[in-house]
Amino acid sequence: MTSAGPQAPSSGRARRPLDRSFFTRPSPVVARALLGSWLVRRHSTGLWRVQLCETEAYLGREDPASHAHRGPTARNLAMFGIPGSAYVYFVYGMHYCFNIVTGAEGTAAAVLVRGALPDLALGRRLDGPARFCRALNIGAAQNGIDLCAPITGEIWLERGRLDRGVEVVVGPRVGVRDPTPWRFRILPGRREPGKL
Repeated sequence: MTSAGPQAPSSGRARRPLDRSFFTRPSPVVARALLGSWLVRRHSTGLWRVQLCETEAYLGREDPASHAHRGPTARNLAMFGIPGSAYVYFVYGMHYCFNIVTGAEGTAAAVLVRGALPDLALGRRLDGPARFCRALNIGAAQNGIDLCAPITGEIWLERGRLDRGVEVVVGPRVGVRDPTPWRFRILPGRREPGKL
């Protein structure tokens, strides 16, 4: 570790990067499957790895809560890109939110990453989409980047797993009137630190 942030783990088995086929599935399927996966952020100090614990699914133009509901705009154009790419948007004039494009190209479905499990080495809060982006230095420059290029990319995802018996809490999305249960989360206290 360095004072600027955690380095890549030096021990333990290698984690397999998630390839494009993982993200071509419907967004609710991908949102649930991402729980326990590791997001890796390449940084000037090395690699930061955090384990995802909360996601929400958005279905594109058919979903009134989606940014893509009214079709492509300059702001949401990245949502219409290839699955496994990033959609990062600015909200309330002060925060960024990080999404992963899913489904077939052009359908504009996406998964909002709402948080990751606490990481004492990182030393920053990861709960909530704005804090997640702030902690990992994710902003407008990452909008549209390919998340399926672990050799050269700045952000990618790696396969993880939840401990046996961990409960996945499913419910309606935050701030959305539609009661469809497309929010998926695990609680930080229900995982042993350091376990994959």
